[in-house]
Amino acid sequence: QRLQHWNTDSFGYGKDTDPLYRTIPFFFGLQEGKGYGVFLHNSYRTHFDFAKTAQDQVTFQADGGEMDYFFIAGPGLTEVAQRYAWLTGRPEMPPMWALGFHQCRWSYYPEERVYELAREFRDRKIPCDAIYLDIDYMDGYRCFTWDEEHFPKPAKMIKDLRDQGFHTIVMIDPGIRVDPDYHVYQEGIEKDMFCYRTSGEIMRGPVWPQDCVFPDFTRPEVREWWGPLYEQLYNEQGVSGFWNDMNEPAVFKVNIATFPDNVRHDYDGHPCDHRKAHNVYGQQMSRATFEGLKNLQPQKRPFVLTRATYSGGQRYASVWTGDNIASWEHLRLANIQCQRLSISGFSFVGTDVGGFSQQPDGELFARWMQLAAFHPLYRVHSMGNNIDGAAEADADAIHEAERNNRMDQEPWTFGEPYTSISKAAIELRYQLLPYLYTAFRQYTQDGRPVLRSLAFADQANPEVKDREAEFLFGEHLLVVPVLEAGATQAEGYLPAGEWYDYYSGARYQGRQLVKNACGLERIPLYVKAGAVIPHYPVQQYTGEKNFDQITLKAFAGNGQSELYEDAGDGYAYQEEAFRLSSFNMQQDKGQITLRQVQTGTYEPGYLTYRVELFGLTGKPAKATCDGEDLKTEALEQGGFACTLPAGFHELVVR
Repeated sequence: QRLQHWNTDSFGYGKDTDPLYRTIPFFFGLQEGKGYGVFLHNSYRTHFDFAKTAQDQVTFQADGGEMDYFFIAGPGLTEVAQRYAWLTGRPEMPPMWALGFHQCRWSYYPEERVYELAREFRDRKIPCDAIYLDIDYMDGYRCFTWDEEHFPKPAKMIKDLRDQGFHTIVMIDPGIRVDPDYHVYQEGIEKDMFCYRTSGEIMRGPVWPQDCVFPDFTRPEVREWWGPLYEQLYNEQGVSGFWNDMNEPAVFKVNIATFPDNVRHDYDGHPCDHRKAHNVYGQQMSRATFEGLKNLQPQKRPFVLTRATYSGGQRYASVWTGDNIASWEHLRLANIQCQRLSISGFSFVGTDVGGFSQQPDGELFARWMQLAAFHPLYRVHSMGNNIDGAAEADADAIHEAERNNRMDQEPWTFGEPYTSISKAAIELRYQLLPYLYTAFRQYTQDGRPVLRSLAFADQANPEVKDREAEFLFGEHLLVVPVLEAGATQAEGYLPAGEWYDYYSGARYQGRQLVKNACGLERIPLYVKAGAVIPHYPVQQYTGEKNFDQITLKAFAGNGQSELYEDAGDGYAYQEEAFRLSSFNMQQDKGQITLRQVQTGTYEPGYLTYRVELFGLTGKPAKATCDGEDLKTEALEQGGFACTLPAGFHELVVR
């Protein structure tokens, strides 16, 4: 393949569309089983040729700037990913609620529709943490404003939603409407915050408004000006997070779909034209947003979602894969894209679940919900009856189409059995939140990707190099997504080691293909032997319950696991206000020993663990905790369960 990097609004992209929304000029290689990486540190349009021109060559080039690149030696692929993360930056811990389920569409309005949506989630007892408002919440697409007809009391609505456990996330675009009565435009003109052409004219172009100007986010003064614009939404009205869209930057009605090359940028005191600044424009917008939110509420962890970005943008925002299509092909692409973004620094990644454009059937939607339960950003997003690039004049026709058929895409839209299947996928995600949160801790501490392609688990094994479907979710779970319609069996390759079926407890040797039934109600999932997987009780939203017990599913073998917990928001964790529970499991003939060491000052609140141990051939003859005998109960899957104090030191099972 020959690929290029030039951030592009790629609505309805296909598997061969090039370029796409983001620029990450970094690739992995395997040479005789040894891993390496190459990062081309250049923000111009860049080109990569992987044996397309010459069968035995990989070449890369840039349209300008310096040939500045880093060779990252492994030999482990995970080590390459970690060093790349150290080089380009690791993010902070996200707020716990941001790892819950998110519901979005273009658009939920008026406010009665938003209340209806919230009521449906709670009445149906389907967990959800966040509701998004797309561009139609604004007054005529003016960023940082509200349409007073559709949302007459936004602060009250946001508070009402928060009282029910929902966080509100709204979109903010870079295109600022040209309107002398609009305070953002007026202030930006007065303070000279917008991009210019070489002719001395302000860069103007159509996006959602027919005439926009664009802040130069590559200039420090502009970023400092941009952040406080969020104050009313964030501090006064209670919006929890922000979604920076259209920031490639996208421009409508021009062939190049973006700024002309002659637009000027400050580039942090190194003036240049748009050829150099284009690929970092979206990254610098999300940087301005992130830093602004930190200044407005220093005690709160920001949540920012961006479409366009550049290497290192993971420090400021999560990403999604853009305007995809409701098709089985795009389900397969979603799986691959999230793996590749994760190993390239962007672990906080997801897709528009179910497809943004067009509408899935119930089976496709359910399978996508199951896959996305293992993507760190878990968000449904669809376009309804809207038209990409629609002018304001099209609004009446779109509203009429919505009245006739809303083209909804919520977990209950497709009826049974799909509603129950989608609900079960979301509930599994909420049970696995402590495991995912722990994986994020590892990612922020040492750069280990949350999602990893199969080669990362067994890179010396030539069988894994061409396996694209299976992936690692954190340290210990292996996901085998179902990517074809009508599938009743799923075949997955297990890398080196020993693995368990998560549901049945069946044990398998690695380095083999395993076929398992995958009725529509289930996505195949495997657990590494020796792992301890923490589970929370199902909640309707994060923090809903103060539970007194959590479950540890332990799978017999030799291994080490962690459970990381903190307040879920704020920065007290940086001052040791966390609890890190480290588990070491050893299996020796007929005995299993599980040891725990805890560090940190945070007290989670629960008092006991329910430990479910799988992998025994029969009922244990004896189980002790810190020398005291334990009562055990048999489990249907063949293991047993017992209750331990949360601060236990040693469990021994014979």
